[in-house]
Amino acid sequence: MSRLVYVLNGPNLNLLGKRQPHIYGHETLADVEAECRKVAEELRLDIRFHQSNREYEIIDWVHEAREVAGGIAINPAAFTHTSVAILDALNTFEGPVIEIHISNVHKREAFRHHSFVSTRADGVIAGFGTQGYTLALRRLARLIDEKAS
Repeated sequence: MSRLVYVLNGPNLNLLGKRQPHIYGHETLADVEAECRKVAEELRLDIRFHQSNREYEIIDWVHEAREVAGGIAINPAAFTHTSVAILDALNTFEGPVIEIHISNVHKREAFRHHSFVSTRADGVIAGFGTQGYTLALRRLARLIDEKAS
């Protein structure tokens, strides 16, 4: 099984570190990517790290991952609560999927409590700040290893 993991990020995450740091922290998306690359190397994973404010680009990356990736870590951001299209794309992916949220969405506005993506995800990590990304990579590495054996 492929040890390539796609790390996908939804809308407004390009503003991480600048937008509402009291909720999302001061780390930038570049900081998150650097930490993910460090942990991926430790776990012998390859990663493709992407961010888009456009739903169709995230869908295209999921379609691309179908052909080459062993797993997907996704922070769909606001698309979590609105995108049946991303859910449909994820349902075509056969490997494990981990959903990530930097904040604890269940302590926030009621509309954030529902996730379309969660119905496909093999696990959900919320409220651990940006550490959720490396936790997702560690879990994906284990799931990939289990599937390979």
